Amino acid sequence: MLTRLIIYFAYILKRSPRYRQTKRFFYDLLENQDSSIKHYFDMFMIGLVMTSVFLLIYEVNNDFNRIDTVFEYIIIALFILEYLLRVWLCNDSHTIFLEYYEKTRYLNIPFRLREALWLVFTQKLRYMLTPLALIDLLAIVSIYRPLQILRIFLIFRLLKLFRYFNNIKLFADVLASKRFELYTLAIFLGFLIFIGTISIYLLEHRDNSQQISSLFDALYFTIVTVATVGFGDISPHTGGGRLVAIAMIFSGLGVLAFFTSIIVAALSEKIQEVRDQKTHTELNRYTNFVIICGFGRIGQHIATQLEKDKQRFVIIDNQEDRIAKAKRRGYLAIHADASRNKVLTSAGINKKATTVLCTTGDDVINVYITLTSRHLNPDIRIISRANHRENVKKLYQAGANDVLQPFEIASLVVAEYVGQPVAFEAIVGIINEEKNFVMETLCIHSGCFIDGTRLADIDFAERKLMLVGIISTHALHHKHKNRYAIKDQHFYFNPAASFELQAQDLLVLLGKEVSIDYFRYQIESSRPKRRLTP
Repeated sequence: MLTRLIIYFAYILKRSPRYRQTKRFFYDLLENQDSSIKHYFDMFMIGLVMTSVFLLIYEVNNDFNRIDTVFEYIIIALFILEYLLRVWLCNDSHTIFLEYYEKTRYLNIPFRLREALWLVFTQKLRYMLTPLALIDLLAIVSIYRPLQILRIFLIFRLLKLFRYFNNIKLFADVLASKRFELYTLAIFLGFLIFIGTISIYLLEHRDNSQQISSLFDALYFTIVTVATVGFGDISPHTGGGRLVAIAMIFSGLGVLAFFTSIIVAALSEKIQEVRDQKTHTELNRYTNFVIICGFGRIGQHIATQLEKDKQRFVIIDNQEDRIAKAKRRGYLAIHADASRNKVLTSAGINKKATTVLCTTGDDVINVYITLTSRHLNPDIRIISRANHRENVKKLYQAGANDVLQPFEIASLVVAEYVGQPVAFEAIVGIINEEKNFVMETLCIHSGCFIDGTRLADIDFAERKLMLVGIISTHALHHKHKNRYAIKDQHFYFNPAASFELQAQDLLVLLGKEVSIDYFRYQIESSRPKRRLTP
């Protein structure tokens, strides 16, 4: 009966969306590094641990009153609750139980409840024996004051901070990555201390029994000497003891140098991970941002403009000198290959990123980045750079929303305005932000005063405006030259005077803000007013 009840309950948990949502919430709260609520929980727990430590310091010279005791019990209760939640989150017990149950049914062997429960328990025990879980448990055990030996576990409340500071956890990961080297060093150090202890005891015990009266005294002297501390409370009197002390001092220097080199090497390997972690933490604070893939000349100009427009962005480039330049300018930057799934995912392409800009100088790389971005996020906007005309179609097929050809656009500008120095100077001035001009796009609304009008009949010079081009979807404009394809639209650069404007065309104008704003007002005010139907 009990077995059937447990199996039935396990299937209920497996099918329950509320159970999954609850577990997901606590996972985001306790474990998910990308979760915003985990940051606030960590800050709360850090404050709780520090408060607990201050209470312990206060207790040294003062007796706890009723309020202090209750407050400490509340803190320990929260520690216990956190510990139990982490044990619960470490795996899905009902999944392990059901896997064993379904295995026995498939193999037609008897189902043993004790064995199933043992499997669940061993999985939980595996987590409970991890270093951080043991620290959590020992911090809780310290509440039991009658056993004085348990008071030493009070220090584990401070060690709980390892769990809430990512940089401390990263240092622990650094030590774990050099486990073999540290084990080797520990074995050598153990032999050194063992040999030094025995040697000092044999050489000094008879002639210096007041200082070296036991093996523990010899062990203490050996450790102090190897560590090159040298308190001076114990000193060798015999010649042999002094030679051993000299050997231990030089050996200790070697051990310290070896240990330092291990840590420095491990940190240098992890330093990039530390920097990337800082970047990802900063990105999690943004509500939306742009991903710039490639920090060449074009990427640098885009980043400068986005910064002036106060838009958030992150740069991804695989060249270290470019990343260094970006960081000198104060930009968020990741040194990695932007065409890799893992890199774009960690950069937040599926979270708060709104646009991906592929601005590298290699069309093949831009195609790969576009393919990867579209695969990871089908809804994100992708704008890609094309250096060669034959690659434009490939980029659209790869998933780009818009493809720009900067060199072709530059050649069109030079070809059209080479004989018009004033117009050319105005465009260069806008690009370099040296002139009091802006570039704006105005939409031609149906029925406004320029709808169906030829450009020859609009005096842009009198309005103190200069027409750069027209963006249109109308097929009747295809006869005009200087047509530049933009997916399902065309950009007509410096169109002819015979160009006839149509509704929904977009005018790209240069001029002062006051001139552009007044022209926009004329277009808006000339639109036919909608009649309200009764």
